[in-house]
Amino acid sequence: MANVTLASRRAVVIGAGMGGLTVAQALAGHFGQVVVLERDELPPEPMPRPGVPQGRHVHALLAGGLAALEQLFPGFAQALAAAGAVPIRVGLDSRLEQVGYDPFPQRDLDLWNYSMSRPLLEHVVRQFVERDRRIELRDASPVREIIASPDRVGVSGVRIEKRRSASETLRADLVVDATGRAALTLDFLHSWGYGLPEESSIAVDIRYTCGVFILPTDTTLDWKILMTRPDPRVSGRRAIMFPIEGGRWILGLGGVNGDSAPTDLPGFLDYAATLRTPTAFRAVRNAQLQGELTRFAFPRSFRRHFESIPAFPRGLLPIADAICRINPSFGQGMSVAAKEAVLLNQVLGGWTHMPDVLSRLVPTFFNRLDTVLADPWAVAGQDYAYEHLINERPSEFSEKVNFQAALTRLAAEDPAVHRLMTEVAQLLKPSSVLRESPVAERLAQAMRVKADPT
Repeated sequence: MANVTLASRRAVVIGAGMGGLTVAQALAGHFGQVVVLERDELPPEPMPRPGVPQGRHVHALLAGGLAALEQLFPGFAQALAAAGAVPIRVGLDSRLEQVGYDPFPQRDLDLWNYSMSRPLLEHVVRQFVERDRRIELRDASPVREIIASPDRVGVSGVRIEKRRSASETLRADLVVDATGRAALTLDFLHSWGYGLPEESSIAVDIRYTCGVFILPTDTTLDWKILMTRPDPRVSGRRAIMFPIEGGRWILGLGGVNGDSAPTDLPGFLDYAATLRTPTAFRAVRNAQLQGELTRFAFPRSFRRHFESIPAFPRGLLPIADAICRINPSFGQGMSVAAKEAVLLNQVLGGWTHMPDVLSRLVPTFFNRLDTVLADPWAVAGQDYAYEHLINERPSEFSEKVNFQAALTRLAAEDPAVHRLMTEVAQLLKPSSVLRESPVAERLAQAMRVKADPT
């Protein structure tokens, strides 16, 4: 089957979150029909919804994620700004507080990004998708089952549970599971004897309490993004704060291993006062809370190795959070989802004249997935610094800690290294650039200098 015949094929995407919407756009240029099925009733305005329980909390879009969204949706950055997202000069507008650097040097790195709420970002993405006539978006359409093909070597569609009528079976040549939990994919694999994927995990047990605030009109800040990182030898308590649309600010306070900020305002402020620095507390102590404080628990970072299943079902593709979820304090999830969608588009685009595309698609995507996931997963490994994970630390952990400490020292001293480190952290460049000359030679020398224990 040549790729051109995909014009007569249907792809079904389960889930209309960031993963589902971006992958639908990637598929739209290759399949004759793309149908997105979402269990929630999608709001006409940017609002939290039940299917995204973490939607009220802090969400960062990294510069690499913005670049991926711009690639999928030309004009996206302009639309985001028009919707009220706040422009950010990366580096200059960021106050990064970490052990030994309170703050890290604030510099203009000639990189721009935007700050906004998760509902606003998803709403802007959804507007692009809804305008694309190649994509049909159905809300209030919960999928209850992925249906196997008659020969049981793949999938043939999905069963939708209609709320006011009998269930509906929707035929599909490709089913993409973008639901996050991947329950439908895992149930299918178990039910039809494929086995379950191997998993890597890091049990960080992080809990965030977040609130939206209006700051007093006389508030003066020399930053728009605040990141207060903990000293893992003492506590896992941290903060992230940034502006969102409508002149508001969102603040998230987090702790690990069962620790969390209270959901009453006095307790929340008391918790903020216990952070390693007073910056977050001072910013909101006289602010007005909008709505309620909400808590979100994230037990572990994990990566499901679907590629470990020898004969993965033809036409079934888990993606985004269904494959990998990382401690949200690193702010990588939405950006990784967008970059995976770009990768899928690249895989399909390279097969214009190749036969049997559907049998090759998923294995090839899995084989190339490390180009997107390797660096974010390596960042997740920083959580091994917490004492409750001491017995799980990989043998190379100390070397990675020394490498990061050396890189941080160089970046504090040298604006060029600072920009390079930031481009890697923002998923604009692969971490391999840090091990290339001349930076690699300077890092090797810096690693021989014992890090300041403070």
